[in-house]
Amino acid sequence: MGQSLVKNYIHIVFSTKYRTPMIYPPYESELHHYLGGVCKNLECPPIKIGGYTDHIHILCMLSKKISLMKLVEEIKSHSSKWYKTKDESLRNFYWQDGYGAFSVNPSEVDTVIAYIENQHEHHSKKTFQDEYRAFLKKYQVEYDEKYVWE
Repeated sequence: MGQSLVKNYIHIVFSTKYRTPMIYPPYESELHHYLGGVCKNLECPPIKIGGYTDHIHILCMLSKKISLMKLVEEIKSHSSKWYKTKDESLRNFYWQDGYGAFSVNPSEVDTVIAYIENQHEHHSKKTFQDEYRAFLKKYQVEYDEKYVWE
């Protein structure tokens, strides 16, 4: 085969350090746009970015030129440094160390987009921890609860 063809939809989820609620207007939308810019610069076109006060969801295409681990590392590093410059109250902003990443079937992309769009409504009824556990269960990811939240 003379050509490498790749189309991987990835749903990435990560939270603020200790799930501290630090993502609020007026910076929330700006942060989402910034995250999308980082993805785009790494040739991982963003499809939908959203979240809630304590976490982020990113649906993007994973480039064939970068590993998933490197993509998340770059997203977190650049956005954390940028976000801290927005306001003095954000100087202690950090992302958690870990992340979740789940492959998305092309037929499910619209469902994931709608899910990300409705994060504020969704989290009026469910915590981030419950949401994340549901993802791990859905994707049959084995995990040890004591290491997930540190």
